[in-house]
Amino acid sequence: MILDALVFDMDGLIFDSERVVQRTWNDAGEQLGYGKIGEHIYNTLGFNVKRRKEYFQGVFGQDFPMDDFNRITRARFQEIVAEEGLAMKPGVRELLNWAHSRGIKTAVATSSRRVYSTDLLKRADIWKLLDGAVFGDMVTNAKPDPEIYLTACSLIHAVPARSVALEDAPAGIRSAHAAGMIPVMVPDLVQPDEETLRLCAGKFESLLDVIPYLEDGRGPTSRS
Repeated sequence: MILDALVFDMDGLIFDSERVVQRTWNDAGEQLGYGKIGEHIYNTLGFNVKRRKEYFQGVFGQDFPMDDFNRITRARFQEIVAEEGLAMKPGVRELLNWAHSRGIKTAVATSSRRVYSTDLLKRADIWKLLDGAVFGDMVTNAKPDPEIYLTACSLIHAVPARSVALEDAPAGIRSAHAAGMIPVMVPDLVQPDEETLRLCAGKFESLLDVIPYLEDGRGPTSRS
């Protein structure tokens, strides 16, 4: 099969950001009187802002101060990144360069907001390597709904069935599978269960491992 595109999730796949987010949730929870609530990230991976609000209100009640929570966590995230930096996952740049050297398009499909995401991608100097990007505030439905992946494929004129979706979370794998793409998982905080594994075309330790998968005949072929 000829490969049209690689479409990347972002948090937990391109950047080692989920652990930083978890820290900010603990800090905000304590400030707001809810205690350390970072463990809830395991239940919300892949959620956009709207769906995350629904989750927190479902757990803590309709009075949960989501606006204050978002304000505190975003400010804390910026503080941590300014002090410690934000690591990029192994193999990101190598895989992007591999794709472009073979005429394969690349895009990001992330549930995170546009402003937050573009800032991170530009700081990491990989924005220029992408042919397109779709963010959580550009779509109506969050992962595991297929909308974000279908939108990304349409944006870069790629056929979903000839495009690999690279994900770290089960909700993203379900989203890509429902979009008719080729789901490949590189787990971060959460390991896939058996149901998720059945939806995956492959599972790897890092994005570096995806390159030989695509090259050696196990995965779709490139255009070169």
